[in-house]
Amino acid sequence: MVEPSEKLKAETIVEALPYMRRFYDKVFVVKVGGSALTNPSLRDAIAQDLVLLRIIGIKPVVVHGGGPEISELVRKYLKREPVFVKGLRVTDEETMEIVEMVLLGKINREIVTAIQRHGGKAVGISGKDDNFILARKSPPARVIDEETGEEKLVDLGLVGEVELVNPELVNVLCDRGFIPVVSPIGVDNEGRSLNINADIAAGHIAVATNAEKLIMLTNVPGILLRPEDSSTLITQATVAEAKELIRRGVVAGGMIPKVNACLFAIERGVRRAHIVDGRIPHSLLLEVFTDKGIGTMIIPGE
Repeated sequence: MVEPSEKLKAETIVEALPYMRRFYDKVFVVKVGGSALTNPSLRDAIAQDLVLLRIIGIKPVVVHGGGPEISELVRKYLKREPVFVKGLRVTDEETMEIVEMVLLGKINREIVTAIQRHGGKAVGISGKDDNFILARKSPPARVIDEETGEEKLVDLGLVGEVELVNPELVNVLCDRGFIPVVSPIGVDNEGRSLNINADIAAGHIAVATNAEKLIMLTNVPGILLRPEDSSTLITQATVAEAKELIRRGVVAGGMIPKVNACLFAIERGVRRAHIVDGRIPHSLLLEVFTDKGIGTMIIPGE
């Protein structure tokens, strides 16, 4: 006699079959952040998910952040608090060295190693490799001085805006069965390294690679009508609805760059964008291969 749990497993696999067929040979850009980077067991589960996607013919491209670890080392070695302006890290030359050390030397290696441990082939790259992400220095940010109430300009330092993504390197790696793992460090026309927000980089990479999906793994269930109440999860929103949620302040703080990156991608041809709770083991598979999903899906439309 078949146990109920075994029957449920079989039903889950059958439910996934149409999605496997639909997404064969498609690119998924997966941005990994939050607990998925700092918790080894979650990182391991995501690596398993990525290897499974690759085995069934989907081409995952990973983009990762690393903000908390960068901030920790800034405090430890530079003896100062990190400074953020409008969600962007003010990045001087000393901070840029730490950014590269953390993103390229630590986090990228950890993700690559986890994928390889589960039988996948992975290659770590940055936006500097083969001029993958060409960028320009971001202009000074306009902010309101808290003391005077007057507007002032703040130089963000070595923070970059994406000008162009050259997808050839990533496309070659994907076509040969590798999973590219991308550190969001761009390069300008003078060869300088520029720190790029990982959400923004992921959106641009999704567009350049003609991705089927952009998936943001983060520390929240998705877009919530009330941030303190997970039962208010918005499971699906059109582009117009998502913009209205930003305007109303429902989407605020660190969710703004994530949603904006999703909107950027959808408006330029990516079919679907997802914001998913990376704290749930195998949330990537649950969102992609089940009818209900577990996060917020953003789709084209007014």
